[in-house]
Amino acid sequence: MPKPRALVVLVPLLLLTACGTEGGAGSGGADTVSPDLPLAGTAWKVEAVTVDGRRSAAPDGALVDFQENGRVSGNGGCNAFGAAVAVRGDTLTVTDQQVTAMACADDRGAFETELLEAFSGPLKGTLKGDALRLTSADGRNDLELTAEPAAPLRGTTWKIDGLVEGDTASSLPDGSGAKARFVLGSDGRVTGNLGCNNFSATARLDEKARTLTVEGPAATTRMMCTSPQMKLETKLYELLDGPLTYRLNHRTLTLTDASGEGLTATAAAR
Repeated sequence: MPKPRALVVLVPLLLLTACGTEGGAGSGGADTVSPDLPLAGTAWKVEAVTVDGRRSAAPDGALVDFQENGRVSGNGGCNAFGAAVAVRGDTLTVTDQQVTAMACADDRGAFETELLEAFSGPLKGTLKGDALRLTSADGRNDLELTAEPAAPLRGTTWKIDGLVEGDTASSLPDGSGAKARFVLGSDGRVTGNLGCNNFSATARLDEKARTLTVEGPAATTRMMCTSPQMKLETKLYELLDGPLTYRLNHRTLTLTDASGEGLTATAAAR
């Protein structure tokens, strides 16, 4: 009975053909799917951006951070930004861009515009060692990135770049936070500047509970600064008065009190 035998042979052939389209070696099919780029949980320093064939070197502080939840956050050298990102094979699809609205110097503002233009839509990713390139489908736009190692909580200079209230995060008020940063030392002290004056205080870190408590009183300098700087300093001193829960995500640190108020900080470029 030839028909049943023909059917028995045909089914395995169909199965082999279907398996061959899933990225098997030598399949040669147009629908071959390569493994997803391993980007979740990694952070990258932006080296340069090319838009319409014009290449611009990145300023210090330009970063892209791929989170575990399908989101990406970053900084263009002035403003912070966020977006949704879907990775399939070597293709990244970036949507839902959001960016803070701080005024920037002309050169940083121009670069930031180019960065956001290049980091949108579908992009082809090429990963070679510590280097990642993201290129638009038409090849006109390109991002050059270098892997950034995770920052340790202690010994890192944390540049304060935002305030948190519940689920809402905002950038620092204009003209207030150029000097705002701190370092947690291995000697149990925290030192830095909260917008105007330098300070030093004892800090107790509980890594199991993930809490940081600044134990006062802090020793400070006595400079008078502009009104925005003084307001920020007062606000940050209030936030640091009591135990804070910390969340460390690669090169971003968030500190919040029991009410949900707090600050965000980014590891300063070395």
